[in-house]
Amino acid sequence: MIDLRSDTVTRPTPGMLAAMASAELGDDVLGDDPTVKALEARAAALAGKEAAIFTPSGTMANLIAICVSTRKGDEVLQEAGAHPFNYEAAGAGAVAGVQIRPLAADRGILDPATVEAAIRADNDHFAPATLLCVEDTSNRGGGSVYPLERLDALTALAERRGLRTHLDGARAMNAVVKSGVPLERRARGFDTVSFCFSKGLGAPVGSVLCGSGADMHRARRVRKMLGGGMRQSGVLAAACLYALDHHVDRLADDHRRADQLAAGLAALGYATDPHETNLLYVQIANAPEAQDRLADRGIACIAVAPDRIRLVTHLDVDDAGIEAALAAFAAL
Repeated sequence: MIDLRSDTVTRPTPGMLAAMASAELGDDVLGDDPTVKALEARAAALAGKEAAIFTPSGTMANLIAICVSTRKGDEVLQEAGAHPFNYEAAGAGAVAGVQIRPLAADRGILDPATVEAAIRADNDHFAPATLLCVEDTSNRGGGSVYPLERLDALTALAERRGLRTHLDGARAMNAVVKSGVPLERRARGFDTVSFCFSKGLGAPVGSVLCGSGADMHRARRVRKMLGGGMRQSGVLAAACLYALDHHVDRLADDHRRADQLAAGLAALGYATDPHETNLLYVQIANAPEAQDRLADRGIACIAVAPDRIRLVTHLDVDDAGIEAALAAFAAL
């Protein structure tokens, strides 16, 4: 089976498994797991922040970020297709006690004018907007990468209007590789930034949240409340450190294969949404039925709408896998 459902389906490489097996361990909840501490220090440096905290998932990292930057009854502004609004089980409302206000955007890229128009006057009837979340790359935007000037404009607007900012960088390294701009620069204006190791970077588990020392001190308490303390989690952090050493630059291969897949589908008569990185949305009639028929031909994918299938390239899909996928689409 060629699994194109997500870049979360990867299996650890032999080198990554060896790094996990040899990791030096402690108790992270007690603050003495050396491998976790090394990962957090490295992640904070990559993001240009003072500190970081290792979390089991990007969903938890985002929720912690929201908790750190808001109070109950606040409003969080983000693009309508963003992950916390669509795929995080309403945690922002259930746990943080905030409401998310979804904003329209072209291919997931927020316009500062749209954000400013959504910031309502100080009025007892309105939930005060206190946090702006930006997702880079945008999943539902087709893996679109925020232009650097747009990130700067959004953070400048937020600072001027008194909003805190969170960069949901689940696939931030895809944006770094595609743009050639380091994460520190892309995240410069944000109060907090998260990124995942269990997507394109190929680790089995883990995300990280970075920010100021004071924010990360509070984040540890929120992580504990959510049950995110993982004790000897250095065995997982070792996989993430290995990923940073070996799996960042190769993301360009995933982007190239997504381009190859899009070109092949176009030659077969299929239309695809615009894409930039490793996420490809294919326009197809009766997508759920097509998903099943592709599975019968050895291609796993996800129907995300009645007329859309999502295909995701990743570490475990090589050029032969792309050719197999194209052959399956040709046989539909």
